[in-house]
Amino acid sequence: MGNMTTRVCLAQQPEADALIGRSPLAALVGMLLDQQVPMERAFAGPYTIARRLGGDDLDAHRIAALDPEEFAALFSAKPAVHRFPGSMAKRVQELCRYLVEHHDGDAEALWRDVPSGAELFRRLHALPGFGEQKARIFLALLGKQFGVTPEGWREAAGPYGEEGAHRSVADITGPDSLAMVREFKQRAKKAAGESPGTPGR
Repeated sequence: MGNMTTRVCLAQQPEADALIGRSPLAALVGMLLDQQVPMERAFAGPYTIARRLGGDDLDAHRIAALDPEEFAALFSAKPAVHRFPGSMAKRVQELCRYLVEHHDGDAEALWRDVPSGAELFRRLHALPGFGEQKARIFLALLGKQFGVTPEGWREAAGPYGEEGAHRSVADITGPDSLAMVREFKQRAKKAAGESPGTPGR
């Protein structure tokens, strides 16, 4: 990842997916937004944010420095970037501020030359808005689709790292695998006693 562009099919929109594939920060922001909205909408979010900021890419320094109310308004403009635009705008800014403070705004520094899957999980889990499950799913996404495969990455990703699984965004490479992941989630919710329409991932 970085200079090398990866082809992904997460937003199911060519321009939005192209941004996720070339921008480590966009991939992180898409993962952050991936809760209580359809996955495609979450991963289209970084492209929408970039366009509304007047560019084709995201810059952690710029987002971190923006006036919070201005950034929230950008999220809330129709169509809203997320179902909860105010709180998610705040989370995206917190993520960018963390990256500026700890990695000079370079999202790829999280996994560039990372020595092990366990360390990569630790770094991802330390990010604002990245709980244990989100960190493991993103770690699996990096390993399965972006070629970020430090020693022990599958183990660190837990069940999401399993080869041939269809559990999460890490396994989505097109419409067929998207349908399989949706089916898996429905079965998991049913087994947990939730109604199929329950929001969340």
